[in-house]
Amino acid sequence: MQSDVHLNLIRKNDSSALCLAPSNRVAYYTIKRILDVVFSSILLLLLAPLMFLIAMLIFIYSPGPVLFIQKRVGAKRQTHQNNSYWKKCYFDCYKFRTMKIDADSSVHQAYIKALIENDESTMEALQGVPTQPRKLVNDSRIIAPGKLLRKLSLDELPQLWNVLIGDMSLIGPRPAIPYEVEMYKPWHLRRLEAQPGISGLQQITARCTVDFDQQVQLDIDYIENQSIWLDLKLILKTPLAVFSTSGAY
Repeated sequence: MQSDVHLNLIRKNDSSALCLAPSNRVAYYTIKRILDVVFSSILLLLLAPLMFLIAMLIFIYSPGPVLFIQKRVGAKRQTHQNNSYWKKCYFDCYKFRTMKIDADSSVHQAYIKALIENDESTMEALQGVPTQPRKLVNDSRIIAPGKLLRKLSLDELPQLWNVLIGDMSLIGPRPAIPYEVEMYKPWHLRRLEAQPGISGLQQITARCTVDFDQQVQLDIDYIENQSIWLDLKLILKTPLAVFSTSGAY
């Protein structure tokens, strides 16, 4: 009851407040941020040659910007009268461009709506064929190099910069697109009660093989059980999940 009162007081001043952040995780959040800065800095340096080659490949095949910058929804921890809470925020998410320039997003928006509603007939109609993965696989907007980049998750490497500057974490729920969040059921908003991540429990264990509700539940499971050991475990499992390409499209 006391936490509800505190949250209501915070919401009077900040309507984007989502929930109170657990007070017993302050040390965890601090260590997590240190790990994010250290790992993202090292990886950006080590992967710089690979990222340069990817950029050249995209530009040669499809002249134009090599980066795709998109507004995403995340969460940041704020403090109000000694109470910490999660605040919904928007940030520019960086990815390597895997689509044609100025690709129409209406198809993806329609697919996300069908995915959230678990409308299999609409998903199949948008795909053109029945598919098991819960992702828009048969997408004519994707350029040839983009298919390989997506399958190996290499298109997400620029998000290491998002981690370094504090928009994202190495581990957490995937950052949502604003029009996706507008379609959420109330309980789906719980996946915003943590900083978004490049990898996470949902990405490691399920990727695109389960329906949307199950994806969200995995994110909530992670949020409820966050610890440094779980984060390190997921970090170590990420390369194996990427190179196995299981559930990746």
